[in-house]
Amino acid sequence: MTPAPVAAWPFLKGHGAQNDFLLLPDPHGRLRLLPEDVRQLCDRRVGIGADGLLRAVHTATDPEAATMAERATWFMDYRNPDGSPAQMCGNGIRVLARYLVDAGHQDPGTLAIATRAGIRHVHVPSRSPEFTGPVTVLMGRPALPGPAGIRVTVADRSWPATHVDMGNPHAVAFVDDLDDAGDLRTPPTVTPADAYPAGVTVEFVAVRGPQHLAVRVHERGVGETRACGTGACAAVAGALARTGLRPAGPLRFAVDLPGGRLTITANPDGTMELIGPAAIVAQGTLNPTIRIPGPRIGWSPARAR
Repeated sequence: MTPAPVAAWPFLKGHGAQNDFLLLPDPHGRLRLLPEDVRQLCDRRVGIGADGLLRAVHTATDPEAATMAERATWFMDYRNPDGSPAQMCGNGIRVLARYLVDAGHQDPGTLAIATRAGIRHVHVPSRSPEFTGPVTVLMGRPALPGPAGIRVTVADRSWPATHVDMGNPHAVAFVDDLDDAGDLRTPPTVTPADAYPAGVTVEFVAVRGPQHLAVRVHERGVGETRACGTGACAAVAGALARTGLRPAGPLRFAVDLPGGRLTITANPDGTMELIGPAAIVAQGTLNPTIRIPGPRIGWSPARAR
């Protein structure tokens, strides 16, 4: 069946530390987003503009997430602005959780959200009429799967890097000055080429003091972003690996990014918690650009619950 255009589909625009997202409520799983739809919607000149797209869908209705339906009501279908799907987004999941609680779809407190990287638990302390406020995510355990010998190169500068898996792949390089990364309008070169067959997000990390890092990020499928939640966690994992430090108790890091500060707590069991701002800044309806199978279907807030 040929998909039909949606007459008017609701959207929200939100950000976490200026890492911005387009959020599409789709509880019943009616949207069929094509890569070109995502690219157009995320384009800052011909679309709404965003660092990524979040589709909020009931887990039981989505084939990718149905096996997690008994553990999580909602699935975060996250797409990079180039149209490619992504496993996890630490800032995006906070924005999604802020929306779910403030719109009345979930109660305040800790909620489970399904992602392509598995279940993540997110804590939203209370409803906010302004759709703002800090949100905490239990990000799981970083993995450092190797291989050794990874290097990141920008122009004529090169640094060793650590492969950190946060559900999505990262290469973490420590630099003396964040300006060493250049303008990041083009992706850094990461070698060996086969270390990241699906692409990689690169963090350039400068140590500002004990448990204080400054980071710039070139995000896979995006470019340089104002902040990256999984990237902040990867930077902390890289710092712990670099120093050999093993936390005896919760160890809190301040991670400064161009869009603001994220706080990462490294726990003795290896898990990490990410806390940072999450805000919804706009709501509206889309003109016909995206498709659903079958006839045109309208939308109302009552059916979105």
